[in-house]
Amino acid sequence: MNVKVRYELEFPLNSSPQLLYQYISTPSGLSEWFADNVNSRGEIFTFIWNDTEERARLTSKKTGEKVKYRWVDEQNNDTDLFFELRILEDEITKDVSLLVIDYADEDEVEEAKQLWENQIADLKHVIGSV
Repeated sequence: MNVKVRYELEFPLNSSPQLLYQYISTPSGLSEWFADNVNSRGEIFTFIWNDTEERARLTSKKTGEKVKYRWVDEQNNDTDLFFELRILEDEITKDVSLLVIDYADEDEVEEAKQLWENQIADLKHVIGSV
């Protein structure tokens, strides 16, 4: 089994934290940029890409600030892997950015980062931050 490595990416966005939070914490918001479709039943979110389906538990959230999704297995048991989306706002300039914390196989980190860059480009387009 490959070792998963943690990585972080920060993306500046032209958005209010409140608006951005809707796009990272709700099925309808996430389905506009993160996956083809997103459904939730309680704290379990189902992410659908083409004909691939992955499930994650919303393990923590702080309105306007962050969400953390932990991937689950077929029995909805938590795995060791998660991704977290944190909204950062500079106190002085009020500039907003999105910090992505995720994991990937050591030999796939660059590919995973590229995927996030593409997804965040979609998010920027959706919120008018291009």
